[in-house]
Amino acid sequence: MPQLEAVVANINDLQNGEMRQVSVGETDVLLVRLADKYYALGAYCTHYQAPLAEGVLCDNHVVCPWHNAYFDLTTGEQQEPPGLDSLQKYEVKIEGDRIIVSIPENAAGRRQPNLAEYNPEDKRTFVILGAGAAGAHAAETLRVAGYQGRIVMVTQDDRLPYDRTWLSKDYLTGKVTQDDMPLRSAQFYQDCHIEVWLNKQVVQVDVSSKSISFADGESLQYDALLLATGGKPRQLNVPGSDLQNIFTVRSFADTDRILAAAGNAKRAVVIGSSFIGMEAASGLTQRGLEVTVVSPSTLPFEKILGAEIGKLFQQVHEENGVKFHLGRKATQIEGDGKVEAVVLDNGDRLDADLVVVGIGVQPATEFLQGLELHPKDGSVQVNEYLQAADGVYAAGDIARYPNWRTGEPTRIEHWRVAAQHGRIAAYNMAGQQVKYRGVPIFWTMQFQFPLRYVGHAEQWDEIIFQGDLQQREFMAFYVQGDRVLAAAASQRDTEAAAIVELMRLDRMPAPDELRRPDLDLVELLRS
Repeated sequence: MPQLEAVVANINDLQNGEMRQVSVGETDVLLVRLADKYYALGAYCTHYQAPLAEGVLCDNHVVCPWHNAYFDLTTGEQQEPPGLDSLQKYEVKIEGDRIIVSIPENAAGRRQPNLAEYNPEDKRTFVILGAGAAGAHAAETLRVAGYQGRIVMVTQDDRLPYDRTWLSKDYLTGKVTQDDMPLRSAQFYQDCHIEVWLNKQVVQVDVSSKSISFADGESLQYDALLLATGGKPRQLNVPGSDLQNIFTVRSFADTDRILAAAGNAKRAVVIGSSFIGMEAASGLTQRGLEVTVVSPSTLPFEKILGAEIGKLFQQVHEENGVKFHLGRKATQIEGDGKVEAVVLDNGDRLDADLVVVGIGVQPATEFLQGLELHPKDGSVQVNEYLQAADGVYAAGDIARYPNWRTGEPTRIEHWRVAAQHGRIAAYNMAGQQVKYRGVPIFWTMQFQFPLRYVGHAEQWDEIIFQGDLQQREFMAFYVQGDRVLAAAASQRDTEAAAIVELMRLDRMPAPDELRRPDLDLVELLRS
């Protein structure tokens, strides 16, 4: 293959532990110096193409500044999701004091991870129930981990695994198309000998006999099983809730139905101020609808992010025309066949052509037999290896796992956590002993207001702010006792990536240090 070659820097231009973006022809390259060796790799994260030079370098890896995928800088291998592919690694030569990088012509900057080949002599069958983030990452991580037996990924959806985070964000607003949504192609799964069973409804999993029964009468035996069935949207239970044009947002089909209804609609009511609900309000407003949010909460996200940031989200929405009825509940939906109005508990009547319900999810675990489920929500209780029983693992929204930072049993409904779980569960299914010690992360974009959230805090004693909330450039640290449990950040992407690493390394500064206006988290990480 023809090669392009260019002098990209002088050997003294970079210090050890430093990286920068350079160019070879028209191709961007990430140049890194580690222990007096130079490495050249693809310049952009394989998830959403974030520039990795704006991320954080720690030890031998880089943390993406947007959604915090990790990549080994000596090999390019992906180490943490949400990216699936690894970075392409390029040849580096030193001639005198010049650093020369060679790349293939039309270099892509990314490559598939190294995957074990299927071996028909391996008679084991590993089954993955669910094809969301956890299931999709688990399926190919089994091959990364060296497993060569049969893999069956089962989903009740009619599509290959896709990026669910876009359903209430860029797909709803029209910034991405159906063609952008799949995580992998059908050819990829075929090449990796990963069977994907679509439109398949599970009716029972019998742990004692290691068997799965399906609604169509078929059954399947397994040697190891990953439960990654996710959550089911909670439904509105009021008179009229069975009318047409009342939607939840969980699947591709859900958002397609909303988009079809929105094309002939003027007014929408969103019930619930969850992230799904608020993202739907943002998306429908950007499509030209008049949107009203109804919620029993006094502020959006107050229980998760606190009053100050909750007020800021409300302000952002109101600036864009969204109306709010907070501290209120919907008691009735009116309409002749399809929704025409939402009636509130104070008697207010809101005209509506469509309604989006975003009042949370519950774990989809009702089909499990032989597992002790959590009495509160039916989640699957797992150990630090994400194991629920002999040969049975659980990941994602349904898994209640021990939080290594607090010791508390924890269940988190985040896309990236599900992807992390899927990878760790797969390694353990393949025979390795890998504990889950991930740092939870989620992100949202509502209108032009982005927020990153790192860690997990169900309650806190105080919130320490740095930056300016009104300028929408800030960090917020959620403190309990003398420990930071979580942090939120807007337009402080590099610092947010540093927080991820500091939490992973258990090196977060004490609250008193965080009050110092001159504290540099990136420099703290490097020290």
